[in-house]
Amino acid sequence: MIKYKRILLKLSGESLMGNEAYGISSERLNEYAEQIKDLLKAGTQVGIVIGGGNIFRGISGVTSGFDRVKGDQMGMLATVINSLALQSSLSNIGVRSVVSTAVRMEPVGELYNRDKVIDYLESGKVVILSGGTGNPFFTTDTASALRAVEIGAEIILKGTRVDGVYSADPEKDPKATRYNKISFNEVIKKELNVMDLTAFTMCKENNLPIYVFDMNKKGNLIKVVNGEDIGTLVSN
Repeated sequence: MIKYKRILLKLSGESLMGNEAYGISSERLNEYAEQIKDLLKAGTQVGIVIGGGNIFRGISGVTSGFDRVKGDQMGMLATVINSLALQSSLSNIGVRSVVSTAVRMEPVGELYNRDKVIDYLESGKVVILSGGTGNPFFTTDTASALRAVEIGAEIILKGTRVDGVYSADPEKDPKATRYNKISFNEVIKKELNVMDLTAFTMCKENNLPIYVFDMNKKGNLIKVVNGEDIGTLVSN
């Protein structure tokens, strides 16, 4: 029996690179699509927000001479590219999906409308929420928190390349320990990197838990929805 009926899955753009140095790995994309299909079969409604860092990151564009607003707009477009790629992979395995954009860009995607998104979710379609919030100076972390609250998701599942939240960077510190559960307040106090502060505050204030897990291990996504303890739960 599934633990969550409606979730918001947050994926980083970098995760789509797989073993590539840049862009999108079709192998990784197909792996993700299969895991998402498993969720639908189990009866979970799935909204997705993907970052764009594998193509362009707005804030890094500033160091290259781009105006921050223009840089962030370019980053938003990068998330749309990733969303279309995922939609294509889902379509190839028979999964119906809709790309919803934060700014108007038909026929690439539908302009975001909360009520329509909920209707799509309830009809069994995956909704990929792209374009961030539609505003500069906000990350896709913030977009995932905002959309999750709007659509009534029970939890944000943050798929990363590590299996949870650690006391330190596990790739640098062999003594780092993983938390099974941790509160929002503890994360802030210990200055642990889960999401940016704006997103994190929104989740805390709206009592929206975050589950951090390793998305790159096949089968992990359905394990999380089934309630298996394979990552870190951040909550009030």
